[in-house]
Amino acid sequence: MKSSQKFLLMMLLIMVVALAACAPDREEETNSDTSNDTGGEETAEQPESLTIWANDEEQQLEAVQSIAADYEEQTGIEVEVVAKSMLDQLDELALAGPEGRGPDLFFQPHDRTGDIVAQGLVQPLSLTEEELSSYSDAAIESVQYEFDGQVDIYGVPSVIETYGIFYNKDIIDEPETMDDLMTALEDHTDASQDQFGFLMKPDDLYFAYPFFKTKGAYIFGGDAGEYDVNDIGLDTEAAIEGAELFQSFFGSGLIPTSTTVDVIDGLFTEGKVGAVINGPWSIPSYTEALGDSLGFTPFPTIDGEDAQTFVGVKAWMVSYYSDEVEWATDLALFLTNEENSQHYFETAGELPTNTNALENLEDPIFQAFSEQIDNGVPMPSTPQMSQVWEPMNNGLQFIAEGEDPSSVLSEAVEQIEANISASGGAQ
Repeated sequence: MKSSQKFLLMMLLIMVVALAACAPDREEETNSDTSNDTGGEETAEQPESLTIWANDEEQQLEAVQSIAADYEEQTGIEVEVVAKSMLDQLDELALAGPEGRGPDLFFQPHDRTGDIVAQGLVQPLSLTEEELSSYSDAAIESVQYEFDGQVDIYGVPSVIETYGIFYNKDIIDEPETMDDLMTALEDHTDASQDQFGFLMKPDDLYFAYPFFKTKGAYIFGGDAGEYDVNDIGLDTEAAIEGAELFQSFFGSGLIPTSTTVDVIDGLFTEGKVGAVINGPWSIPSYTEALGDSLGFTPFPTIDGEDAQTFVGVKAWMVSYYSDEVEWATDLALFLTNEENSQHYFETAGELPTNTNALENLEDPIFQAFSEQIDNGVPMPSTPQMSQVWEPMNNGLQFIAEGEDPSSVLSEAVEQIEANISASGGAQ
């Protein structure tokens, strides 16, 4: 009996030691927590400095420098803002990060998230529900991504963009439905005089996506950030219906199938086109050309449903190599709070993701963009999305030229699947 008791006591001690060995390292866990809600745990020691890689566009840079100066004044943390093109940041981070020369924060479009995560360049963030509530749903969805079976947030969304219909008030009334747009095309088109009621580029999935999505088609199955790239929904019955609607705007006496971006912008700013599809980046040139005659409206409804357009987000991401994850996250939240989002918009002209700042926009064109964002769908951020554009853009051109949508979409999806397989396959 005594021997058995000793044996049981020994086994109990072994189990206690084993459980202690498996317990999380609380000090390490605290240091890696990026949430402002520390739950009573000690906040990471304030650093002397933080480094930001900001996009080098002049007005964007000016806005970031101004906000960073305010953060420095409020916290005493020196913020170094380095001008660096978004296109160059990832390649440079991959080299500078391991050497300790990289930033704490960098700035990227959300559709590159999959590549950024795969390269191991970014930290997942732990944000509170209160912090997340400051941003639009589409913005939060855009920075979510599934990696190794876990969905995390990989950035603090800063600016957001989508597209809709710019129209010339002197030519057409505000088009609210697709029928309105078709009526404008039919009633105000005289190709011999380079006059058109409506123009759109035939081979551009980005702008054509509402024709498909609103009908019920999709690119990849799954939710935003949790894509099933084996499930491609671009040749379904819903997709074919969308393609037929798209095709109806092209043909004899309608939109020429050779239409290009330069033709669209040129004729619209000359006052020869009733309506075009475009985003907020075109506002300065369109306003200069048309003045008070320029109008903007959300994408027209399709079959009575609000049209779903692609949404793109640019976000502040915390470098994997940063030693100041918590404070870098704090700076990102500061850059995108209501007051600073409003300042950024007024300086750089980009729509904020902060919902309060977005709702307080007074410009009617930007207010309409804000309405469209509510119906926005984040562009897929998985690396496999890069294999979709070319086959679908080519397919749209064939559809605009009158080829059978069902056959064209079937071939396009086959090419997409082949591209994904050749590039390394599904995740």
